[in-house]
Amino acid sequence: MTKLKNIWVFAEKQQNLNELCAGAAQFGEKVSVIWAGSKELACSADVVYYLGELDNKKVFENYIPTIIRLIKDNEPNMFLVDTSKNGRLIAGAVAAVSKTSVLTDINEIELFDDGVQTKRMVYGGAAFKTEKITHGLVIVCIPVGVFKPNIIGITGNAKIISVDFVPPAVSVECIEKRPKIGETVDLRLAKRVVGVGRGFPNEKSLSLAYDFADAVNAEVGCTRPVAEEEKWFAKERYLGISGTMIKPDIYFGIGVSGQVQHMVGVNQAHTIVAVNKDKNAPIFKQADYGIVGDLKNVIPELLALIKR
Repeated sequence: MTKLKNIWVFAEKQQNLNELCAGAAQFGEKVSVIWAGSKELACSADVVYYLGELDNKKVFENYIPTIIRLIKDNEPNMFLVDTSKNGRLIAGAVAAVSKTSVLTDINEIELFDDGVQTKRMVYGGAAFKTEKITHGLVIVCIPVGVFKPNIIGITGNAKIISVDFVPPAVSVECIEKRPKIGETVDLRLAKRVVGVGRGFPNEKSLSLAYDFADAVNAEVGCTRPVAEEEKWFAKERYLGISGTMIKPDIYFGIGVSGQVQHMVGVNQAHTIVAVNKDKNAPIFKQADYGIVGDLKNVIPELLALIKR
């Protein structure tokens, strides 16, 4: 596979940037990063185009003209952007001036002699759509979890270029910031994950899931209905096509039916273990190991075996 000469990366958050840099290194001879925020940046890039510290008057939206100028002057082969609100906004603005389109929510990238081919899930994960670009700048929005983050590597090994700010015609100013209520858990980094589904009859019964997770040193995630309808978990713990995509060593789906929208978020686990009282539950078709039984009976038995 012939690599592209230069791939550029933009992300708002450090963790997302690490992932995109790891992916860019697979396909590019040179990785360049556009970064705004703290200069204490950790990423495995060859060049960092540093936009400066963020403040109330210099928010991400105001950097769009600066980023467009950088892209036009340097002409990278590919621009990888995270799927955050500002990431999509920047990708769209760059695409407009570059007279190209944005490939969104991509799960797979492959290089060919005549272009770049991507895949993304459609119809709620029931099918994949393949798209190919054969010329011009390739702009790709990548959701979290597609690439394994590269934690090693600091900007001390990269060339840091401070970029002059290009003021926008109309600027955005931050009036107020409020702390977001939620959790800071990152299930993408967990080696073991216990998934909670609607097989748990009530919130009190979740103690079984937490006890089991503690016993196997795992994080706890959940299906969408448990997070959004029952409100038992913060949305940061929701696993699925519109939640978090994970690639742990082992995934325990407990009381999880295995609907496709959930399974596309966990099916890249090395091993899947399912516990469900319905022997016809779809999850058993994708599980490496399955136990048919009521979780209220199965989990205490497993805990006893672990302790033994």
